[in-house]
Amino acid sequence: MIKYLIIDDEYIAHDIIKGYCDLLPNMQLMKNCYDALEAIEYLNNNSVDLIFLDLNMPKLKGFEFLKTLTSQPNVIVTTAYEEFALEGYELNISDYLLKPFSFERFLKAINKTVRSTTSTKKNSIEKKDATSESIFLRTNNKYIQVTIDTIQYIEAAGNYTKVICTNETITIREKISAVLELLSDSNFIQVHKSFAVSKKHIKSIEGNRIFISEHIIPIGKIYKENINRLLK
Repeated sequence: MIKYLIIDDEYIAHDIIKGYCDLLPNMQLMKNCYDALEAIEYLNNNSVDLIFLDLNMPKLKGFEFLKTLTSQPNVIVTTAYEEFALEGYELNISDYLLKPFSFERFLKAINKTVRSTTSTKKNSIEKKDATSESIFLRTNNKYIQVTIDTIQYIEAAGNYTKVICTNETITIREKISAVLELLSDSNFIQVHKSFAVSKKHIKSIEGNRIFISEHIIPIGKIYKENINRLLK
C-alpha cells in the first residue's frame, strides 16, 4: 500500500489527484493539506510514502517546505510553473507534473515513483525490497499492478505489447519501447526488435535462441552485441 499526502491550496487539485489515485490499486490517501504548515504538523507525527506537492502556496512555498524535511519521502510536484523543474530535481523529487496533466502522464509519474518508493519511518528510512518493485499496466479499461520480478519477457505485437509473467500474460496497448522505459536496464535486455527478456529468468542461451521456462525467444542479428555483453 502506498500512503500518500496531497499538499495544494486549490480544492480542485485535490479532487483531480484523488480521482486519479482512486483508479489505481494500493493507493491510500492519508490527508488533504491546503498549505505546507498543515503538512509539516501532520508529518511531525505520521509518515507517508509519497507527497503530491504544489509549489505556489501561501505561508510557505513548496520547495521551501521540502527543505524543512529531515526525512523526505518520494515527491511528485504538481504545478502550473515549468520554470522550477530544474530546482525540483536538485531536491530529489520523483517527477514534475505541469497542470493540467492527463491521467496517462500521471500514471507515468506513479510508475516511475513506485520503482523507487521507500517506506518511511519516523527518523529512519526502510528501503523497499527490489523484488517487490512494481508497475501499473493498463488493460481492458483497468489498471493492474504487476511485480517486476515476475515478468519473464515482453513481446511486441503491432501497437500492443504482451507482458509474459510467471503466472499470467497481460496485453497492453503500448509499443514495446514505451514498456521498456518502465523497466530497469539492469534487469531487462532487448534481444530482438520484438522481444526483451528479464536477465534473471534466462534458463539458457543456445545459438540464436534464449530459453525462458517453456518459451523460446529469438535473438535478432543487430542485438547480438547485447547478448555478448551479458555473457562477458
